Amino acid sequence: MRSWSLRLGRFFGIDVFVHWTFSILLVWIFLMHISGGHGAAGGIAGVFFVLALFACVVLHEFGHALTAARFGIKTKDITLYPIGGIASLEGMPEKPSEELLVGLAGPLVNLGIALVIWVYLSATGQLPGLAAVAGSDDMASVPFLWNLLFANVVLAVFNLIPAFPMDGGRVLRSLLSFMMDKSNATRAAAALGQFLAIMFVFFGFFYNFWLVFIGLFVFLGAGGEAAAETMRAALSGLKVRDAVMRRFTLLRPDDTLGRAADVLLNSQETVFLVADADRPVGTLSRTELIRGLSEQGKDALISGFMNTDFVVAGPEMKLQDLMEQLSAKGGAAAVMEGGSILGLIDRENIEEKLLVQRTLKERNKI
Repeated sequence: MRSWSLRLGRFFGIDVFVHWTFSILLVWIFLMHISGGHGAAGGIAGVFFVLALFACVVLHEFGHALTAARFGIKTKDITLYPIGGIASLEGMPEKPSEELLVGLAGPLVNLGIALVIWVYLSATGQLPGLAAVAGSDDMASVPFLWNLLFANVVLAVFNLIPAFPMDGGRVLRSLLSFMMDKSNATRAAAALGQFLAIMFVFFGFFYNFWLVFIGLFVFLGAGGEAAAETMRAALSGLKVRDAVMRRFTLLRPDDTLGRAADVLLNSQETVFLVADADRPVGTLSRTELIRGLSEQGKDALISGFMNTDFVVAGPEMKLQDLMEQLSAKGGAAAVMEGGSILGLIDRENIEEKLLVQRTLKERNKI
């Protein structure tokens, strides 16, 4: 994904990226202004406004990230897309009060920006009358800062819609979590979000087709959040020791890809641990193996294609915490105990453990 994104910089220890599709939005805005009779100057002004608005979006995401950091939760990065920004938090706080603050932080940043602009316009006598603004058919005639003020208010209100993946969905879940467990709170918030999504789609066919896309986005986001919370609840109480794969093939960095391919064909293993003198130095997935074979053939060394940015876990680590790390980094984790390699674990191991556990639980109900 990073190969499709441009790094804008690192602020407060967090990398900020912009996806290449963002340029399409800028070109579209420029052309829309020209076709609307505003000329090249109007097009440039429109692009500048979008850039200013997305600067506010970045500040919105930093509101989430910096608030989460106060509760010990790191943010991997912030990425801008044409539809908005995404702060990739490594998790959400378990305490409802902390999740509430993280969820509200972004919209409050937008309201804060709007307040600062309003104070500035009022102090300088540039605040337009509401009647004049409401009666204007040409937003280009409305002061730039007033448009930015209004856009920030809209961003805050839109994000507070009580539906995942918007901030309002997390705010609603945190409020419900004061009265019920997080799993039930997530299901209730997701159900409300999907109901609102259906309403968006319905009214979108009659009033504004953009509501259809928003509805689909909300419906899928709510379902995804509910599924993720169901998995987190299922992993509760389990440790890495409960799902570790103890029988596995250990490869060396100077082994060839041909040897790894032979193991792949003669076993059910799809990811391998690479070790040097009983010290894990990387992992090799089936995808990385096939890529290496296609690029350099079976005589190439594993060291040239193995993943060195892998997770190392202890047997007493919570399975839920490991799952979050594997979701962020991918691949597999080496499990170490007392300086020795105990085993290997990946998402497939964890999912199989949950399948077995769920099957036994259902059988006991019979």
